[in-house]
Amino acid sequence: MTDLQFNRYDAYGAREQRALVEDVYRRSYRAAIASGDPFDQPAEFMKRFDAYTDPRRSNGFELVVATIDRLAVGQTWGWPLGPSTAWWGGLVPDEDGTEHGEFVREDGARTFALSEIMIDEDRAGQGIAHALHDELLAGRTEERATLLVEPDNPRAYRAYLRWGWSRRGELTPSWPDAPTFDVLIRTLTS
Repeated sequence: MTDLQFNRYDAYGAREQRALVEDVYRRSYRAAIASGDPFDQPAEFMKRFDAYTDPRRSNGFELVVATIDRLAVGQTWGWPLGPSTAWWGGLVPDEDGTEHGEFVREDGARTFALSEIMIDEDRAGQGIAHALHDELLAGRTEERATLLVEPDNPRAYRAYLRWGWSRRGELTPSWPDAPTFDVLIRTLTS
């Protein structure tokens, strides 16, 4: 994948790439969109994207777009969780001895939320997702990262486990029609 290039955008730059973000989403989730599930429809996805990149709330948002020959083939994004984050709302932690209050304590520098990784279905299985994952997390200064994965997505789930993530609970986001996700955590700093 020597021809794989990365472009980084903050929240403002990401908003300027809105049409590109939707295009990559449509090419990455064809079956989910065709299923008719309201949560997976492009208009609903873009509402979430707009909320993530809202300049009033997007402190630290970062989008990474992977391109091959100037064609966007995948994207990922995330942001540091601030003290008033809604990310942990509805968390049901695993029974691993973790004290719930401490686990969800955020200060804007403790946890990076990796919100999305998506690859054009025609490019799946080429290592692009892993490259995007590593590119987004490279140089992060937070002590840990978190992400949400649907338990019935075995391909993604297996990849995350191989990349050093571990399950810590489950939650259902407050977005309309959101499914229940498994919560994964990965240490970023020692």
